[in-house]
Amino acid sequence: MKRILMLSLGIMFSISMIAQELQTKEQPAENPNAPVITFEKTVHDYGTVPYNGDGKCEFEFTNTGKEPLILTNVRSSCGCTVPKWPREPILPGDKGIINVEYKTNRIGAINKSVTVQSNASNSTVVLRITGQVLSQQQSAAPEKPKSVGEK
Repeated sequence: MKRILMLSLGIMFSISMIAQELQTKEQPAENPNAPVITFEKTVHDYGTVPYNGDGKCEFEFTNTGKEPLILTNVRSSCGCTVPKWPREPILPGDKGIINVEYKTNRIGAINKSVTVQSNASNSTVVLRITGQVLSQQQSAAPEKPKSVGEK
């Protein structure tokens, strides 16, 4: 019985070591010349936006690597956020812009993400948009006049 137990443990240990060795060999070497996507900002705060107001913003990035950068997919967390991105390769040192439009016909807080996937060494970057969409009544309310002496 002890022999069977020891044999079983030995086989399990051997399989574990072989699997770990295979997993280590499958990992590709990191490319020192790979493109790198560097964003000027990763969060855009709209602040307060009127209902059906301007929900457009831009995320500018630079390829700070040594090979051409290719954006393979840019997707938003929901249908109310629409990203547009360059489809052509971005050469080393060149800039690109991801345009994002949030449809401001939903009242309340804005907290959405846009996931950027590319061939860069930092292959996935998450961008965020935040803010607050005012109700139609709040958007239409005239500004309260300031009294004398009020700044």
